[in-house]
Amino acid sequence: MAAQNETTVGQNETLSSMVECHGVILFTKKYEECVSFYRCKLGLPLWYEKDGLTCLRFGSGYLMIENGGVASDARKALSENPTALRFNVPNVKRAACLLELQGVPVDIREHTWGITGSFIDPDGNVCSLKNADDPYFTDS
Repeated sequence: MAAQNETTVGQNETLSSMVECHGVILFTKKYEECVSFYRCKLGLPLWYEKDGLTCLRFGSGYLMIENGGVASDARKALSENPTALRFNVPNVKRAACLLELQGVPVDIREHTWGITGSFIDPDGNVCSLKNADDPYFTDS
């Protein structure tokens, strides 16, 4: 049997089995403002910084903020940015109060499937709170 090298793929191996850490890269125009927003207003801890990028802890993964995006003074349309950053929290209304104390307006909505709170970052990117007691997010 031939010895496996770094390019040999196992029969049942998947990309998912190789991933060591999940992350999101957020390209921004208002880089400094977005870094401050996610660090100071949302409280994401700094992991590391390099020239032109800042990497923050985002749950068990990371949020990397880089230059090169497009900003809007209002909420971006889905055609401009079809992605939202989701924060699953135990209590959406309490989390929204914390954000509002930081000057971040939150639009809370109750749905048949749960409670959400929507807000935007300085570039107009959509962020969302979601109640974490949803059975899809629990281990039971």
